[in-house]
Amino acid sequence: MNLIGKKILLGITGGIAAYKACELLRILQKRHAEVRVVMTEDSTKFVGQTTFAALSNFPVYIKNSGDSKSFSHIDYPRWSDIYIVAPCSATSLARFASGTGEEPVSLCFLAMQGEKWVVPAMNSVMYNSPAVQRNLETLRSWGVKVMEPAIGYLACGEEGAGKFPEPEDIADELEFASVNTNKTLLITIGRTQEAIDPVRYISNHSSGKTGEAIVKEFLRNGWRVVAVCGPMEAKLPKQCEKIEAKDAESMNKVVLKMQSQAQVIVHCAAVADYRPKQIAPQKIKNSKAIQKLGLEETPNILKNTITNKKKGQKIVAFALETENALENAKNKFKNCGMDILIVNTAKGFGKDFVEYGFLTKNNSSVNLADGSKEELAIQLFKEAND
Repeated sequence: MNLIGKKILLGITGGIAAYKACELLRILQKRHAEVRVVMTEDSTKFVGQTTFAALSNFPVYIKNSGDSKSFSHIDYPRWSDIYIVAPCSATSLARFASGTGEEPVSLCFLAMQGEKWVVPAMNSVMYNSPAVQRNLETLRSWGVKVMEPAIGYLACGEEGAGKFPEPEDIADELEFASVNTNKTLLITIGRTQEAIDPVRYISNHSSGKTGEAIVKEFLRNGWRVVAVCGPMEAKLPKQCEKIEAKDAESMNKVVLKMQSQAQVIVHCAAVADYRPKQIAPQKIKNSKAIQKLGLEETPNILKNTITNKKKGQKIVAFALETENALENAKNKFKNCGMDILIVNTAKGFGKDFVEYGFLTKNNSSVNLADGSKEELAIQLFKEAND
């Protein structure tokens, strides 16, 4: 689900995790959502309403706020597309499940007609109690979406389930949780490493950031995403299926195994073209010996997927060029047989922007321009669905 322009009502209940709701609010805003806040009286003992009013740039709905003619308990949920209570205490869960509206957060829960989420946060003994689990099951049966708490050290010093998830993970769950299993993206990300000996290898530059942006764009549009990952610095959302493949041989095997499931295949990984003919079982002591290293070609994953392409499948490749970028990309597009070729330059290594252009079967002309990797991903999604 794309959060751009979404109106999100953030409910905050009593608990030490209330302070993390400040970060959650900011992350949702960075993803271009509009956020308003409703709080229980107990939650204001941990973080004051003034803080959330300043962050959201809108008055916080709390008990006894507004005048006697105020209908905030109707107006706030009616304004919102999504209502998420994070953190959600055991007391508030009980109120929601019993239909009790004793304060602003539970009143808004009763009045909300749109999508509702709860993020429980409490001691693990409380979380695992029959009463809390029964209340969660009741909410699920009503269509309320429950985000499972994390497992870790709790405020009380104990360890177990009930920990408030990281705000970034909560935002990812909102944005990427809706998956249509009828549409699958298969994407390679990162780089491969072809071993020379136990400590040395042949590889390419790739942080995985472009692949990360593509994964997120397809996820937020409801696609199932299978990411075949080499080593990289980028962090992928947990909502995608990740399969590790360190070298070209293993990446090729995984891609060919998964190919039949995908409607779109994106070859985004920087795959090494060559590997040593023999891997030394121990570290090569004399580094000069590497000068005589014998090499052989690695599997051509792109060529193999094109050979095995099924009807209706779209295959996307990248052409990273350091000179004569447009001419080289056009030759590759003409000779290789992919549906979409994205030409890019080395300017984007490890950065959030890239110089790129698109070649498609409907448009063989291309111009290079600077843009964010998110913009590249948005354009790719549109081209792949054209």
